[in-house]
Amino acid sequence: MTVELKYIIANVSDLAAAVAFWRDTVGLKLKFETPEWAEFETGPTRLALQPASAENPAGTWQPGLRVPDLDAKRAELTARGVNVGRAPHEEHGFLLSRFTGPDGAPVSLSGPVAKR
Repeated sequence: MTVELKYIIANVSDLAAAVAFWRDTVGLKLKFETPEWAEFETGPTRLALQPASAENPAGTWQPGLRVPDLDAKRAELTARGVNVGRAPHEEHGFLLSRFTGPDGAPVSLSGPVAKR
């Protein structure tokens, strides 16, 4: 099964300041921004920013992976001993799930809603 790295997600303490930095200082093109998410056009893998939380502290990063069949990938990961956590939920037109990588790093895993 193909696994694509779709996002690198940065957890930021101040979303507006982080957007300004990446857009105005670094020169990335802002694709869109909401109060809870900003996304930059950076080729096939996007830079995304989200407000930090207790679960996602400021200054941490996580990969966002996309697969064509989320249920199958979750089953595969479970069979390999990975704790895939709670059931996926729908968000922004995709099913989203999370698992924990080495050293406790969170990984977002998404797939199309139509596959369920």
